Amino acid sequence: MIVQALAFYLFATVAVLSAGMVITQRNSVHAVLWLILAFFNGAGLFVLTGAEFVAMLLVIVYVGAVAVLFLFVVMMLDLNVATLREGFVEHVPMVVAVGFVLLAELLVLVGGWAVAPEAQGVRQAPTPDLAETPNTEALGAILYTDFLYLFQAAGLILLVAMVGAIVLTHRRREGVRKQRIPEQIARRKEDELTLVDVPPRGGV
Repeated sequence: MIVQALAFYLFATVAVLSAGMVITQRNSVHAVLWLILAFFNGAGLFVLTGAEFVAMLLVIVYVGAVAVLFLFVVMMLDLNVATLREGFVEHVPMVVAVGFVLLAELLVLVGGWAVAPEAQGVRQAPTPDLAETPNTEALGAILYTDFLYLFQAAGLILLVAMVGAIVLTHRRREGVRKQRIPEQIARRKEDELTLVDVPPRGGV
């Protein structure tokens, strides 16, 4: 238990510190690298709770795909930080006002916090034996029974986002050359290639 507690505090401390470095770094590439470190420590916390499948998904999906995509996008955009900081002072009052509104909402939420009567029964529900029920089976049983409609709604949202990205990418724009595959396939050799009989010691 002592080793598990030390590992928990180690992973949690590094995760919190790395998350703080993500929002305080001036360099966007360094911020993404700190984000990757936060993902790894979050995966370590999932391993300590016995959710190895979720930890593997966090490393493969978020570290191996999302964070790397963020890194590539940040490196290719070549953002001008000086230009982005122009006019920052003008927006400070609005930022402070929004911050106070969010703080007031959090205080109201915490002040009116109450424990639901059914929460005690849910907390006392028996945990399935991890040796008999793997993480994948337990996660699938929850997703496709209790959260089936929410799972389908999330898939629908992702589908709409994918279709929107495709429509925005393939829209017609002036001055942009676009590949037209049917025209390329319909091209004939006679229309594009001309054979010229050049006499010896002569020019074309």
